[in-house]
Amino acid sequence: MNFEVIANARSVQGTGASRRLRRAGTVPGIVYGGKSAPVAIETNHNDLLLKLKKEAFHSSIISLVVDGKKEQVLLRDYQTHAYKPLVLHIDFQRVDATHELHVKVPLHFINEDVAPGVKLGGGLVNHVMTEVDVQCLAKNLPEFIEVDLSHMNAGETLHLNQLKLPKGVKLGHHAAADAVVVGIVGKSGGAEASESEGEAAAE
Repeated sequence: MNFEVIANARSVQGTGASRRLRRAGTVPGIVYGGKSAPVAIETNHNDLLLKLKKEAFHSSIISLVVDGKKEQVLLRDYQTHAYKPLVLHIDFQRVDATHELHVKVPLHFINEDVAPGVKLGGGLVNHVMTEVDVQCLAKNLPEFIEVDLSHMNAGETLHLNQLKLPKGVKLGHHAAADAVVVGIVGKSGGAEASESEGEAAAE
């Protein structure tokens, strides 16, 4: 999915200036990284709020147009009001096509309803992770990583090193390869409980 954010450079900074921008329906922010100096920017609030509601916006390469000049960036951080639907500040990082990115990418779980542990065993899917740290070049950045549960039985877990990563994508340096991503919990406490019940019935 392609996203474009239109922004203007801003010369006036500070708390008071940021408040005036927000009252005018714009969001203060900054773009940094690469060989260029950081640039303070402002962008339309409502347009940005709509984009932030889309999952892909958080893990996609974004075209940021500042005063007519386009550059490729990643969303790195943003602040929102504690209870109002207001974006208070946003940070973008410039993307270098020749250097690997370190990004959090969402996980999309599929075939949960047909997993043997759910369909036949009546188990429940336990999502331990909803996103994962990856490293890759900008051209290989996936919007999400698919996790197929169609083969999983009750009591089984799937670990990071079992994920099927897209070509050119690898786990981040700090990711523990044996960390659990998802599991299916048996309705009577998992695989061991199910085995015990089966042995009791056999007797």
